[in-house]
Amino acid sequence: MKITYFVHGTTTDNEKGKATGWLPGELSQTGIEQAKQLPDLISDSSFECVYSSDLKRSVDSANLGFGITHKCVSDKRLREANYGDWNGGEHHFKDKMSDFINNKFPNGESYKDTEARMRSFIDDTKKQGYKHIAIVAHEAP
Repeated sequence: MKITYFVHGTTTDNEKGKATGWLPGELSQTGIEQAKQLPDLISDSSFECVYSSDLKRSVDSANLGFGITHKCVSDKRLREANYGDWNGGEHHFKDKMSDFINNKFPNGESYKDTEARMRSFIDDTKKQGYKHIAIVAHEAP
């Protein structure tokens, strides 16, 4: 199965230097324009389905970019890493991300946990027999 992966458009939190994590997030005007331009920036849009994280910023990016031409389906397993107590906070941990590969964020999850969610999604999606899908999600996955 071929996967074309997109990160959601710029959010208002991104512009403020915040790590949204598991909060819904809101696309900024820049992010809305980025999402609308997605189809024009790729050479192969032959995906059979567009999957997105269930968080608002990814759902909105998927729908704005591909909702007219493709079936869009959200899935919780495609969420950003759960930064726990740091969801919505400053990016103070971004220069120490490797510290959280195996260790969980305070009251959150590790990047290995994020990887396990993604692996579960991929395994289930392969069973559907798709040849090419798109994913609109986040940086961590």
